[in-house]
Amino acid sequence: MYVALDRALTTPAHDTVAAVAELRDRAEITDALYRFCLGQDLTDKELFASAFAADAELDFRPAASKWGAKPPLMSGRDTIVTTILAMFTGRVDTTHQVTNTRITIDGDTARLTALVEAQHLLIADSVTHALLKNPYDVDLVRDGDRWVIRRLRIDNTWYTGEPTVIFG
Repeated sequence: MYVALDRALTTPAHDTVAAVAELRDRAEITDALYRFCLGQDLTDKELFASAFAADAELDFRPAASKWGAKPPLMSGRDTIVTTILAMFTGRVDTTHQVTNTRITIDGDTARLTALVEAQHLLIADSVTHALLKNPYDVDLVRDGDRWVIRRLRIDNTWYTGEPTVIFG
């Protein structure tokens, strides 16, 4: 922190502006993943949809293959939002925790990797649950002042509980 502050105080103004712009981009990129997670947890359709580009893809197949499920590749923001929220709303409570984010930015595109711990509990039977530790691989694009997810690939490192009951 002190090195960064010393550098900011001794670099030309344009370098400082560029550093601030990169920090803002990094915060907005991470926020896209937070909107994805919290939109599900709150069953907030607008918040969830705000995480995605119109032509987004969500690939849950790598994670689901760990317990023998074969979901389709979901394409398009509307399909993703409708499918995910219909699968969980009123049936499953979720909480997501995001850690270990890494970001690379290349102009108006970015790549984010993170570990996400996702807890799923059946509302009618909270003993039935699935706890998943999932690596996320995310491609994003700039959309005005925001960043949105263009492609999200979810794998699974480990799970406990009954994902077949939660996800089918």
